[in-house]
Amino acid sequence: MTGLRNGFAGPEPLRDDEPPTALPPGRRSRQDLANGTGMAELHESIANLLASRGQWRQAYHHLRSALDLKSTADPPRVPEQLRHEVNRLRREHAEAREQSLRDSLTASYNRRYLDERLADLLADHVGTDHGLAVALVDLDWFKQVNDTYGHLLGDRVLQRVVDLLQEVLPTGAFCARYGGEEFVLVLPNIEPAAAVAVCETARSRVERFPWAQMAPGLRVTVSAGVAHEHTTADSAPVSAEQQLISADALLYAAKQSGRNAVAYRTGAEVRLAGIAAGRRGAAARRGAGY
Repeated sequence: MTGLRNGFAGPEPLRDDEPPTALPPGRRSRQDLANGTGMAELHESIANLLASRGQWRQAYHHLRSALDLKSTADPPRVPEQLRHEVNRLRREHAEAREQSLRDSLTASYNRRYLDERLADLLADHVGTDHGLAVALVDLDWFKQVNDTYGHLLGDRVLQRVVDLLQEVLPTGAFCARYGGEEFVLVLPNIEPAAAVAVCETARSRVERFPWAQMAPGLRVTVSAGVAHEHTTADSAPVSAEQQLISADALLYAAKQSGRNAVAYRTGAEVRLAGIAAGRRGAAARRGAGY
C-alpha cells in the first residue's frame, strides 16, 4: 500500500564487494565495518534495537561492549555473525512496528495509523493543487448479521468486506478500521468525481459478492460518505478531525436515504452516487443541516 508500508523494509545485509563511497564525518561505510572499524557501532545498534523492545539488560551488555571497544586501541574485526544479528534485529523491529499499526482481525490499518497518516497527508496537501478524499464506510444492519449468524461469521464478513474495499483502491490510498464495523478509505491526490467513483465501485462490489455461499440467506451491503478536501495557498488548512466529521455527516445522509448508498457533496447539495442517485432529494433534505 503506501508510505509507511514501503518504509518498513529492513536494511540489506552488509557486503564486502561494494566500492567505498564518501560519507559525512562520523559515518561508517560498509567497507569500514568489513575492515573491523565499526564493531562498537554494531554493538550500539544492537543496544538501541533491544532497548526499543524493552530488553534493557541485553541492551546494557551490548552498550558496555561498545564502550569497551571504543577504549581499545586496536579494535577487532567485526564477526559475520554479529552483522547478521544486527540485520535480524532490525527486521524484527520493522515487523513489530508494522504489526502495531495493523488491525488484528482484518489486517487493515488501525486507528493509530489512520490518525498519524491522515494528519501527515493533510499537512502535505496544504497550498498544493492535490485533492484528498476521506470516505467513512459502514456495514448496513451488521448487528443483525451477528445476531442471526453469530460473531464468528460476523468476523469473516468484516474480513471479506475489507478485502473487497481494498481491491479497488488506487495507488497511494489505504483502508483503516475506524471502529467496530466502520472503516475509513483515505484517497490522496484524487479529484472529487474519481473519489466518488472509487467508493461507488467498492459499494457495488460488496453488494454483488455471493454472500449466500458463506451462509444461506446472508446479504451484506455498505453505506459511505465521501468528503473531499482541496486546499489552496489562500485557504485555511482542514484538520483530520474536521474531514472525518464531514465524512460522517455524509454517511448519515446515505444511511437515512435507505442505506446501500454513497453520499457526497457538490457545493451545498448532498447527492447520492450510482443506483441510489434517484434518492438524492431525501439525502439532500436530511443532510442539509451538516
